[in-house]
Amino acid sequence: MTAINPNSSNGDSDGERDVALHGAVIVAAVPGQSGRVMREGAHFARLMQAPLVIVHVDMTRFVTYEDPDGYVHSAPIDIDITPGAAELDSVRQAAHDALDAKGVAWELRQLVGDPAIALKNFAERLDAKLLVVGTRDRGIGESIREFFTGSVAARLAHRQHRPVLVVPLGTAASDDEDIWPEE
Repeated sequence: MTAINPNSSNGDSDGERDVALHGAVIVAAVPGQSGRVMREGAHFARLMQAPLVIVHVDMTRFVTYEDPDGYVHSAPIDIDITPGAAELDSVRQAAHDALDAKGVAWELRQLVGDPAIALKNFAERLDAKLLVVGTRDRGIGESIREFFTGSVAARLAHRQHRPVLVVPLGTAASDDEDIWPEE
């Protein structure tokens, strides 16, 4: 599995901790993303009486192997790239900012590898009730990336049976707007 627990200080393995998260609502988070995505996930977790798990996927690392107790060994894609610790810290701070003042209990996890595959596998492991993702910027670079790789939301929707809630962010494109802006 691709879960790395950045908060583990009590010696429990991720497998043991995952039992308490059975049926969770999983929110995929990236640095700089609007807190709305986490708040929407928290809203649905409360409605479903389910645990809330905020997940960041470090795409600079890949899984090398997994121990039977669920501990994941990973390696960086490029030896010169530092792990996504700074990104994880950013996501952690965003979760604190968006959820703590509202009294929402949440757990943070970091996954590694391809975001859609890592989220799908983690959702299967927890038997998640719902996956929550946000939309991305509509810039030309993001449009090209999605053309070649597909959006995480679309890839999730086609690779597993759970509902995927896509939270729109930013300004919506009008019906007649060209989503491939000219340079």
